[in-house]
Amino acid sequence: MKKDLAEVVICGAGIAGICAAYYLSVKQGVKDILLVDERAPFSLTSDKSTECYRNWWPGPGDAMVKFMNRSIDLMEGLAHESGNRFHMNRRGYLFVTAERGRIEAFKKAAEQPCALGAGPLRIHETGSMTYQPSPVQGYANLPTGADLILDPELIKKHFPFLDNKVVAALHVRRCGWMSAQQLAMYMLEQAKEAGVRFQTARVEDVEVQENQVQAVLMNTVSGPLRIDTQCFVNAAGPFVKEVAADLNVDLPVFCELHDKISFNDNLGVIPREAPLIFWADPQRLPWSDDEHKLLDETAETKWLLEPFPSGPHGHPEGGSGSHIQLVLWTYDVEVMEPVIPPPEPDPHYFEVVLRGLSRMVPGLRAYFEKPPKPFVDGGYYAKTQENRPLIGPLPVKGAYVIGALSGFGIMAGCAAGELLAAHLTQSELPDYAQWFLLERYGDPEYQKLLKDWDASGQL
Repeated sequence: MKKDLAEVVICGAGIAGICAAYYLSVKQGVKDILLVDERAPFSLTSDKSTECYRNWWPGPGDAMVKFMNRSIDLMEGLAHESGNRFHMNRRGYLFVTAERGRIEAFKKAAEQPCALGAGPLRIHETGSMTYQPSPVQGYANLPTGADLILDPELIKKHFPFLDNKVVAALHVRRCGWMSAQQLAMYMLEQAKEAGVRFQTARVEDVEVQENQVQAVLMNTVSGPLRIDTQCFVNAAGPFVKEVAADLNVDLPVFCELHDKISFNDNLGVIPREAPLIFWADPQRLPWSDDEHKLLDETAETKWLLEPFPSGPHGHPEGGSGSHIQLVLWTYDVEVMEPVIPPPEPDPHYFEVVLRGLSRMVPGLRAYFEKPPKPFVDGGYYAKTQENRPLIGPLPVKGAYVIGALSGFGIMAGCAAGELLAAHLTQSELPDYAQWFLLERYGDPEYQKLLKDWDASGQL
């Protein structure tokens, strides 16, 4: 067996592993880091992202808002120093309802994140002249918080593609999207310049003696390899629980498969300058009488006539010359063991999402008769029960975890990598660090809190 040495071994080269490597090497000066993955960097789950970010998170507490604000600060810093190589924008998220009875709920839903540090809440009644739309490009010196627009004429003026029945639009401002791949590659390039090595290999085991990491055993294309190290970082994405088992550590993590769709909006129904749009009302899908009768005939399709929850959303992808829209809807998510490649998506998925979005954007009904060919991919969300990450030391000395970044790995990656690096180098920790430790589950007060937990922040 071949042997080598490393000060730190990081298992997983998705966004979590790359961010950990970047903040350890570039920002903390750790010199001898080996980043290991059996696949090419950023190619398992992270590259299937919708590439969005937001500081819009519920409580309890302000930990997630602070965490995301810090991560966005770091991303904006990287955008500035790279000439915005990864095309970060701040167009915002637009939550929309056509139900007057939901307006009060919109207000309350907005008040909590704003009170936790997301920024001020501005309410625009009839005749308001103070609403500022988001620019298509750029991220600096723009409003934070949220704008609750209650004037239908103002909504129609700025978002004419929405249904005329819309009565409220909540424009959350410190949100947007970017090229996640370009962000990751920029950080990986910087990390390699600072000395990080990448090894194509599968981690098979972690050797532990007297509760201290001693070595990482892996398989490469040229055979087994032993890396002597006393520091191991588990950044294995959907396989974070499996890798932790090599350390005899049981992580409270499960996986869900989430699919996303890209399609060619060749009719230009949704403007290229639109923010991310999110339909907040439950609904039944719009079917013609003939379609309804046909779907009602078999058990395999009858479910398409049932009520659906809120949540179809999406945003334009690419520059001004693109016609691509990214859309998704987590209406039917199941817990499952991660397998590669993931299972095939439901054949009805695109039609369900398209029809669901058409409640918000009626122009999409032009595609009902002859829908464009969709491209569907997706990845696993590795989650804790309260949908907060695991970042920090494990019970085995020298072992760390950066994981359970459930669908928010791109937006949280920078703050997560910085936090992991602070733990590993014994640097000063931010006050939100305690909320993401594995040991929180052993705290009786935290267990009490979990019983009443009713908001995950998941879109």
